[in-house]
Amino acid sequence: MFHVNDHFQKLPGSYLFAEIARRVKVYQQEHPEADIIRLGIGDVTKPLVPAVIEAMHKAVDEMGQQETFRGYGPDFGYDFLVNAIREGDYTSRGVELAFDEVFISDGAKSDVGNIQELFSEDAVIAVTDPVYPVYVDSNAMAGRAGEYVGDRWNKLVYLPCNAENDFVPPVPDRPVDVIYLCYPNNPTGTVLTKEQLKVYVDWAKENGAIIIYDAAYRAFINTPNVPLSIYEVEGAKEVAIECNSFSKTAGFTGTRCAYTVVPHEVCGLDSKGNKIELNAMWKRRMATKFNGVSYPIQRAAAAVYTEEGQKQIKEVIDAYMANAKIIRESLAEQGFTVFGGVDAPYIWLKVPEGMTSWEFFDLLLDKCHIVGTPGSGFGPSGEGYFRLTAFNTLEKTRQAMERVSKLKEA
Repeated sequence: MFHVNDHFQKLPGSYLFAEIARRVKVYQQEHPEADIIRLGIGDVTKPLVPAVIEAMHKAVDEMGQQETFRGYGPDFGYDFLVNAIREGDYTSRGVELAFDEVFISDGAKSDVGNIQELFSEDAVIAVTDPVYPVYVDSNAMAGRAGEYVGDRWNKLVYLPCNAENDFVPPVPDRPVDVIYLCYPNNPTGTVLTKEQLKVYVDWAKENGAIIIYDAAYRAFINTPNVPLSIYEVEGAKEVAIECNSFSKTAGFTGTRCAYTVVPHEVCGLDSKGNKIELNAMWKRRMATKFNGVSYPIQRAAAAVYTEEGQKQIKEVIDAYMANAKIIRESLAEQGFTVFGGVDAPYIWLKVPEGMTSWEFFDLLLDKCHIVGTPGSGFGPSGEGYFRLTAFNTLEKTRQAMERVSKLKEA
């Protein structure tokens, strides 16, 4: 009988959000009367905006006519969407990208999980801690994380990101090949200024490392001097790959569209010491393993960059951030220590003293019928913290905070 990839067997338990879903399902079966409010997984609740829907309808109609029907699209994305991204997200902010540096995909999660295929088998990986689990699990599946010992992988380099260091993780204290950064940060909801981010860019340049920068929540930034792209930092195009998504920006979680930027300047060395462009490697990987995002979806994504599209999605983002403000201020009034919720749709709070994050999860589910995300699921430094999202409705958000306010009375 053939052998399987043993690295999968080293993964602890199930994927975090799958475990949460399992626990909620069991609880719901045991308590069918419970009206559960979900503030856990970062899924949107508002419908796609009119400009996006109109563009999608028009594109679907085109697919039904012989003259405008399209089969396979370009491997890396249609010109109209790539150019809209270049202009709307980069040129408008003083960043120039070549056309072939932008790659359209079906999700930032797919890209940040697949990008590790470009790394050598023995590449040393650094992650902020807490961390979005996909960065860790995808490298663990490839064998780069080592063994899971206690609450961490013994080959990963963890960069603590907590209240003690004001959520500014240190640069690695040893040589690493890859640093994963996510800002605005998931799960903590915190951000880095341009000056703070430049420290990582400079370190990567000096130490021959690459940064994988997940900017999926860039549209939620409100604070001045917080970059929406790592390429706003001098020198970043030499050392950084950036992943972006329409999922939270424009409600595409169920529609699936994203993009990754791989500048030509970003290079690594092959086993013979030759310099290799990662752009060329990613082109080959995409062409081999991906057939592209459908035409109607790419037309829908391009509509995000129209004047009406920008206006409409800003209204949606503002609504989610209003929810974030309600959660943040309500929890603070109730004595919780809270972070985030200003430049991101996530609120990161300290759990009551003496409780673990999973115990707090059970308490909220049982007493308040609220689902959140235990901080320990994001890494060892996440223990003692808890994440709530602002992606529910205004009514449900207010109702959830009212329930939490009565928690001490229970």
